[in-house]
Formats: sequence, C-alpha cells, structure tokens
Amino acid sequence: METLRLDPTFHLSALSPTSGHAFLQRRYLIIPGIRSSRIYIVDTQPDPRAPKLIKTIEPEEVLRKTGYSRPHTVHCGPEGLYISTLGGAAKDGTQGPPGIFIMDCETFEIRGRWEIDRGPQKLHYDFWWILPRDYMVSSEWGLPPQFENGLVAEDLLANKYGHSVHFWDLRDRKHVQAIDLGANHQMPLEIRPAHDPTREYGFLGVVVDTTNLEGLIWTWYRENGKFNIKKTATISPEPADAAKLPALLKGFGAVPPLISDIDLSLDDRFLYIAGAAGIALAL
Repeated sequence: METLRLDPTFHLSALSPTSGHAFLQRRYLIIPGIRSSRIYIVDTQPDPRAPKLIKTIEPEEVLRKTGYSRPHTVHCGPEGLYISTLGGAAKDGTQGPPGIFIMDCETFEIRGRWEIDRGPQKLHYDFWWILPRDYMVSSEWGLPPQFENGLVAEDLLANKYGHSVHFWDLRDRKHVQAIDLGANHQMPLEIRPAHDPTREYGFLGVVVDTTNLEGLIWTWYRENGKFNIKKTATISPEPADAAKLPALLKGFGAVPPLISDIDLSLDDRFLYIAGAAGIALAL
C-alpha cells in the first residue's frame, strides 16, 4: 500500500512580491510516496474541489538523478523545492546516505542533490532553515529496514537509530557542525525554528530515551558563531502493568509517550507536542 505525505508546494515566502518569484501561485500539492519513492504533482486549479494529478515522477528518475529514495518532507526554498529523503540507493535504501534534493518549482524537474559537502551526516529525517542567517538544521531517524516494517526492537535497545542534529551552511550547501545528543536519545525527528527572524533558536523533539522511556524536547541555539543544544523539557512514561505490556516494555513497567510531532505557535510562545498519549503543551 502506498504511503503518502502531503505538503503544500509553496509557502508564504514564495508568494512574497519582493522575493523575485511574484509569479508563483499556491496551487500545487507535492505528494511524496515514502514506500514507492514516487512523487505526485497535483494541481488544485481551476477547481480546488476537483484537484487533478498532472505529473508522476517515478522512483527510477528520483534515484538516477539523486541517488536517494523514500522522499518524505517538502519545503520551498531559495533555489526551488527542497525534498528530504529517508533512504539511499539499492532496493532496501541502504546503499549510501539519504539527504535532500532540489526540484524546479515551475517544471517539477529534479535538479539533483542539494548537498555538496555532507560531512559526517549518514541518516536523515526533517530539515528547516533560518533564511536571514543563511543556515539549515537537519535531524535523523533510521534507514528503511528500521522503519518500513515497524520498529526494530533490537535496534532500538542497542541505540542504533539516529541521535544527532546537524547544522549546514545554506548558501554553500555544506555541513558545518554536528551535535550528538547521546546514543540513548533515540530518533530526534521534528525541527521547529523560531518564527521571529531575529532570533537564533529552535526546538527538536526526541522520540524516546532508551534508559527511562522519557520523551524529550531540546532547544538548539547559536552563540558567537557556534551551535549549541540543551535539554529543556521531558515527558515521563505512564506506569503500566508489566503483564499487559509487550516484551520490549516489560522491564520498564511503563508506556513511553513516543513524541511523534511538535508545532510552534506563530508568536513563538507555545510549543505543542503530539505523542502516543495525546497532545501536551510544553512552553
């Protein structure tokens, strides 16, 4: 079964008449298929109630032009559409690291990889940038065999999923710094920078601490040209009868919150956290 992730093609930055792209219209949906590695282009005009599929990009083209597979997140950017991936080449997506590629925003042709110098980055998940400061932040999950058929308990307990956050020079497309959160802080996924363009900080959600099952929120920031990160909030697991838990959790006697998404309010005052147990307000 195809797994689709919907993201609007153009955000407000693409609609700004001062951006040099005043002709762009917020009319298309770019829909990556994580399982198939296809990308679907849907036009919502002339009738948004009857959108039409106008183009399908096959996985062979994605792989040939980028070396990547399993497209995941779409953002508009300074040079076109940026699409992150979760897999590299080969059938199982483990040949080479995943990364980001660029697509033309008018023709929807794939231009190629975004990274020129990826440094130590080997895994990928989410990404965002601070355009006025000209840098990008990216996170990690795992390779396709670690998530396509469900969580691999042995890999999780052995801390084999991602546990680092990466910082990039946006203009030069090069990796400038990595921060390892500690191997027990498994799966740092969602990145949410401050909306205020004068501020240099943002939030990162970590799915689980394998030592105690906590979910965590970290805050990254830059001081004197160097990136830093600190743990700013934790969500405790819920105690549960070990007899009713799967083998993976019996020793803990609890159920983890499993942070899956975070969202920062437009005024930067509130951070909303989604997990297996519901939604919490952290900030």
